Amino acid sequence: MTAGAPASTGDRARRANQVTRLILASDRNNPETYAQRWLELVNYDLVKDHNPYYVPFDAAVQDFASRGQKLVSFSHYDYLGLAGHKDITSAACEAIMTSGTGVGASRMVGGERAAHREFERDLADFLRVDDLVSLVSGYGTNVSLLGHMLGKRDLIVSDELSHNSILAGTKLSRALALSFEHNDLDSLEYILKTRRSEFTRALIVIEGMYSMDGDIPDLERVFAIRDKYNAWLMIDEAHSIGVLGATGRGVSEHFNVDPNRIDFIIGTLSKTFVSCGGFIGTRKLVAEWLRYTLPGFIYSVGLAPPIVASAHAALRVFRNEPQRVAKMRRNSLYFLERAREAGLEVGDAIGAGVVPVIFDSVEETMRMSHHLMAGGFYVPPIVHVGVPKDKPRLRFFISEKHTFEDMDRVIATMLAFTAEGAGAAPVAQTASP
Repeated sequence: MTAGAPASTGDRARRANQVTRLILASDRNNPETYAQRWLELVNYDLVKDHNPYYVPFDAAVQDFASRGQKLVSFSHYDYLGLAGHKDITSAACEAIMTSGTGVGASRMVGGERAAHREFERDLADFLRVDDLVSLVSGYGTNVSLLGHMLGKRDLIVSDELSHNSILAGTKLSRALALSFEHNDLDSLEYILKTRRSEFTRALIVIEGMYSMDGDIPDLERVFAIRDKYNAWLMIDEAHSIGVLGATGRGVSEHFNVDPNRIDFIIGTLSKTFVSCGGFIGTRKLVAEWLRYTLPGFIYSVGLAPPIVASAHAALRVFRNEPQRVAKMRRNSLYFLERAREAGLEVGDAIGAGVVPVIFDSVEETMRMSHHLMAGGFYVPPIVHVGVPKDKPRLRFFISEKHTFEDMDRVIATMLAFTAEGAGAAPVAQTASP
């Protein structure tokens, strides 16, 4: 490959296409044969005996408690420890009692509530953007916006480790979609230098924090490339709002730049805001255009009263308690430093909310996850889908609620298992549910 030349598509897209072709070679008229072929291709046998996915976490917590033990989760992205906060749960309950459980329509034709605009104004003010539009799905926000904004005469250039919702949205758009090597901005510039003149519009898509690797882009360099090649910039801040910056305002605060330099800031309500849904932060005129044209907004029901109330209450809590952000960052750096000292592979993680521990094989990763569950730590494995095949991992979400003791114990448990040999059976202090 020529120096600086990017791959035309990301590794994940190539793998997905390979799997799809193999599946389509099976009997497409028989759903069971189709499903069986897929399960064989992803080595489903590895999870038959000890399935680490779809664990009913509430039941698992109760199961451990019944034996006088504690189950610590490193799998939930409650970065600021707000899940279950009394002010947030009270706000959700009050909203149900006063406004019901749903709004009954899209906001354009009867589903609009005063709470929607109040929340959007407060969140826009907090993020220091002109305006903001909220939607019922974080995944759907990316899909709908990308599919809506650009067409067949346009170009979308995204990081190869972009979230699946970004990949889906680029396909829907009919624009030419190219990917650049992860965080390789020379690769990004090479694409724009050689292809930008062929298209009417160009959009750069990156993430504020990459959820599988815990690393971040060089934002100032991205701005320079965006401006040089007359492109738009969209940043998915699902994992960076509440995590980056002294007060959790995201990647722009981390780099101390004006967030209005970003054309589209995408966020989710399911992480820092411990609720559900997504949002788009942008300029006021653009936001108003989206309220009348964005399919995922005008053809979807508005946020339910308890959803918007809980997200709004979460915003108030973490806006008033910035020390939560500082504590989460201390915890994250502590875990990162201890993991590195222990010789664990953590890649390029910066120590802010997300820290992966990367293993040599899928089998080793699966066994380690099972071993940790037996020892009282819930950390499901990430294999095949979402990460390179040769870099399976356990992804640790570090919260404001975690203690140094929690982190020391989970690292010690991993080291003990490694010392025993990854092929050994887990030391089952408790039975995995």
